[in-house]
Amino acid sequence: MDKRKVIMAYRKGFITMQECAQILGIDSMQILGFVDTPDQTVHAEPYIKQSIHV
Repeated sequence: MDKRKVIMAYRKGFITMQECAQILGIDSMQILGFVDTPDQTVHAEPYIKQSIHV
């Protein structure tokens, strides 16, 4: 499914934030960054754990 369509459905109130995040496969907190930036390409990248020990 096109991520832009999912975000537009959220913005128009057709789906909740939790539903939007679930469809996109991301955390609910990550969705805030996507919906706050209008007209930008959305890239739902998987969360990458990085070691704090360098």
